[in-house]
Amino acid sequence: MITEYDDEPVRGLPGELPEGEALLWQGSPDWRLLARSAFFTRIVGLYFAALVVLAIYNGSTSGVIATMIAGALGIGLLMLYAWAVARTTVYTLTNRRVVLRVGVALNMCINLPLAKIGGANLRPLGPVEGDLALQLIGKHNLGYMVLWPHARPWKLSRPEPMLRALPDAAVVGERLARAVAAIAPVDRAQDVPTSHTATHNGSQAESMPTGLQGAIA
Repeated sequence: MITEYDDEPVRGLPGELPEGEALLWQGSPDWRLLARSAFFTRIVGLYFAALVVLAIYNGSTSGVIATMIAGALGIGLLMLYAWAVARTTVYTLTNRRVVLRVGVALNMCINLPLAKIGGANLRPLGPVEGDLALQLIGKHNLGYMVLWPHARPWKLSRPEPMLRALPDAAVVGERLARAVAAIAPVDRAQDVPTSHTATHNGSQAESMPTGLQGAIA
């Protein structure tokens, strides 16, 4: 079976790793966790459950049936989309950058040099699961809608890329912290933002100014 990502030279990356760059970690969202945390399937389920209770209280049999069907379809579509997002998403951490290969309908790669990452915030979603939001230093042109759902909620004016629904979020956070701390000062001094966009055989790259200010929190 051929997929749109079959000709990737390296899974999740727009090209071969340059000399001196090493792969540290790679992973994808857990689709069930993504459905709950990003698409709020539990809240939607509770909403429709409340509507069913209200219809039962009013004695409307047709209302109960219609509400249950609508609720099942709505939750089913959200879960299907969560599955599609997880299936087409690959997060990559190297000793030089973080790469987000995202997009259900349109393939896009977002390159974030480690020197441009100032810190990260871990939002626990379970014992070891969670979301990892990346704080970028300096001006950048990453739009919230371009990133969504791989964006920290409510950070509209200054979007933060987010690695969503990671099964091993704490481990990834520690590896990211070590990798950023290892970046040489000369690399951090570079401040030349560039961007370009391409579809299936290319990439979208966003470069931001540098620095590391925080730890995983």
